[in-house]
Amino acid sequence: MLGSIICGIIGGGMFILSLIMLTGRGSFLIAGYNTMPESEKEKYDAVALSKFIGKILLPIAILTILVGIEILLQLWWFWVIWGVSFTALIVFAIVYANTGNRFKK
Repeated sequence: MLGSIICGIIGGGMFILSLIMLTGRGSFLIAGYNTMPESEKEKYDAVALSKFIGKILLPIAILTILVGIEILLQLWWFWVIWGVSFTALIVFAIVYANTGNRFKK
């Protein structure tokens, strides 16, 4: 029960962060971008980068909320689906963001 509440709170927080990112105004929350000097930041499209992070964070937030529901239902096969989905999202995000200079101006 406590695990479900914790997953719901964390998932809800990530959902709110993803909505902030999807507006294009959340670049100050991206750690690597936030710590760059201003001269380096000018080379990147902050709005596109923020929207991309929001699009990746949204399904992760939904999966985290679903984990909270799964804790109550105790469905063992859900963990397989969650693990594959989460891993696929992370690998896709890393490959997509680091190839093709997609976020450079």
